[in-house]
Amino acid sequence: MTIKPPFTDLEVTTQDRGFYEGHSLQIALFSKAIMVGLVLWALIFPANANGTLGSWNSQLLAIFNQFYVVIVGVFFFFLIAVAIIPSTGRRIMGSSGEAPEFSNFSWFSMMFGAGLGVGLMVFATAEPLGLWGSNPVVLSQAVEPNTEDALQSGYRYTFLHYGFHAWAIYVVTGLSLAYYAYTRDMPLTIRTALTPLFGSAMNGFLGHVVDVLGVVATILGVSVTIGYGVSQFIDGLYAITGMAWIMDLTGDAPKPGAVGLIAGLVVIMGLSIISAVSGVGRGVKYLSNLNLVLSLVLLLTFVVFGSFLFAMTTYASAMVDYVFNFLSLSFSAHGPQSASDFATALPAEAAPFADALRGGATSPWGSYDGFVSGLEGDAAALSGDVLAQVYAAGEQGRQFGWQSGWTTFYWAWWIAFSPFVGLFLARISKGRTVREFIIGCVIAPSLVCFAWMTILGGTAIDLELTGGADGAIIGASNTAKLFVTLGEMISGGLLTAITVMCVVLIMTFLVTSADSGILVMNTIMSGGDQEIGNKHKIVWGVILTAVIGALIMAAGENNPLDALRNAMIIGALPFTMVMGLMCLALAKALFRDGQREKHGVRDAEPAE
Repeated sequence: MTIKPPFTDLEVTTQDRGFYEGHSLQIALFSKAIMVGLVLWALIFPANANGTLGSWNSQLLAIFNQFYVVIVGVFFFFLIAVAIIPSTGRRIMGSSGEAPEFSNFSWFSMMFGAGLGVGLMVFATAEPLGLWGSNPVVLSQAVEPNTEDALQSGYRYTFLHYGFHAWAIYVVTGLSLAYYAYTRDMPLTIRTALTPLFGSAMNGFLGHVVDVLGVVATILGVSVTIGYGVSQFIDGLYAITGMAWIMDLTGDAPKPGAVGLIAGLVVIMGLSIISAVSGVGRGVKYLSNLNLVLSLVLLLTFVVFGSFLFAMTTYASAMVDYVFNFLSLSFSAHGPQSASDFATALPAEAAPFADALRGGATSPWGSYDGFVSGLEGDAAALSGDVLAQVYAAGEQGRQFGWQSGWTTFYWAWWIAFSPFVGLFLARISKGRTVREFIIGCVIAPSLVCFAWMTILGGTAIDLELTGGADGAIIGASNTAKLFVTLGEMISGGLLTAITVMCVVLIMTFLVTSADSGILVMNTIMSGGDQEIGNKHKIVWGVILTAVIGALIMAAGENNPLDALRNAMIIGALPFTMVMGLMCLALAKALFRDGQREKHGVRDAEPAE
């Protein structure tokens, strides 16, 4: 058998002069055209854009929900197989014998910095509380929501959404980029990861499409992150200042209004652009160190004043439960329940009222009591036993609705964010073995996420269980739950100081996330060149601001982040398919490189 050298002659054609000097004109124009088109659509026809994005999202999830769930499970087990196999796991991402670029301490510290970002600030309390009240076990009526019995299943899905699967998504992209960059001296750009499958075809139009998909996914993933972060930033400002104009006070609980979100967005993105163009980017290391210190202060506050023993007990039991149910969590995927399937499952007495019963019985966000109390007319006169059977008949619809609205949203978010985090992980991992990279980047940050979720979220749940909070934390908006929990836990000057610290922490996380996201987008468009001119940082900073702002305004006051979420899930789907191809390409590259080593065909001239 003839063993050919690997294809490494990847060329991303860039402009020699002009505004786009050093950039691929095709990638830049295609990416900007998509984003500008989205912005103009949202600004000129806001209701149409919001409604259409919602409709597309619903149709997409009906078809691809199971695909999203299963492929993320495949990502994890693919990585574990690569790590376990001796010939692939011991391969060094660099030249033979090359030592790691960073010490273990620095490597783990930077990894933790990537994990302890805006998402954990927003969802460390909101996620466990939300899942304590609604998860697949609760929907099956096996346990009552918001009770001690629901704690185990709530944390089972909390760990699912922020654990090994989430980091496996990042590592698939990161490992693909790092392996080719450090073993084949190829550029850190998305198309590189598919060269084992498509070879020189990645130098042309196909390569441009792959990179554009990476840029679009990154923009939408970063947009959702910034959207949630700005919402929490506004909640924090309201907690400190009481400024009513930044909030929507018409509902049961205050939440950031569209005006407040736009104002906060302009402030945060303005600081990000200034940071990017002024050379303050060199201070990102210092901002990261500040973030780490402030994060530890926040964590210590919960350890001292919160429910630490309850949290640690929950951590241990939840970890055992998570591992025990890991396989089913990885591949249990639900499809939609049609109206005819629901009607067929109904008892005969309820069949004439199928249309009136279906909405409440299949809603994943309600409860059995809410379903019964919402009935009207003849349907409300059905007996309790019949209504119980009707509600049971809608379980498939509830399970699908919950999974597509919660788990699949997270998988799409992590996938859209993976070019950003994956590129970061690749940059800091030169000289590591493939096994070190996989185990270190999947296991270590997951354990940190679990600790945050149990210490902060466990305290919030304990305050509700013991009656101290009396529903105040559950009733708060997701981005306000952290501040409400702090208010139930501490008071006086300490509360003010910790709240101000949290607002500063959120702001610095947002600035560094936006700054880094702009750098990643420009790195892809320049064929892996990380030396980007300031003008392009400004342009992409403005585009990113416009995308987030336009979609917030299109969604309106009731659910201002919905359009962002819908656009992100839609935009992540094509890149999910690219990631599936990355796995196939990496498997082929690792196998072929093993064959080349056996035959002494390594570091040879590239194949045609």
